[in-house]
Amino acid sequence: MPLPPSSKPATMPAEPTQAKRFGKTRAAQSQALLEDYAELIADLLAADGEARPTDIARRLGVSHATAIKTIGRLKREGLATSLPYRGVFLTPAGDALAHKVRTRHRLVVAVLTAIGVPQEAAEQDAEGIEHHISPATLRAFAAFLKSRE
Repeated sequence: MPLPPSSKPATMPAEPTQAKRFGKTRAAQSQALLEDYAELIADLLAADGEARPTDIARRLGVSHATAIKTIGRLKREGLATSLPYRGVFLTPAGDALAHKVRTRHRLVVAVLTAIGVPQEAAEQDAEGIEHHISPATLRAFAAFLKSRE
């Protein structure tokens, strides 16, 4: 299907400009991955008292090797620790990140359900939105919910 004339790019951006744009997107996706892991580890610790790599992999739908790689990154960034035969634990910084992500997630879900989105769809949509929403939008969401009380 041909694009309308107004949507065709006139010229390609310079390579450094385009690389910077894509780099910013990759960095955001990389941070979102860490946030998802931290949030899940906190949830597993709260529910089961432990967060084993196998459980993390199953719940995120990734391979065990992928989970181990990302857990290693969490550890390098000071967000998690692990003990042999005991699983993964969050550091205070990792716990703070998990709390921040969980709070954002709950706020996004609350707004989506308030405007009529079914609960399961709201949960799924929040998984993407929560990582890319600005502080200004979060404040507006909170104000919106408060105005409905």
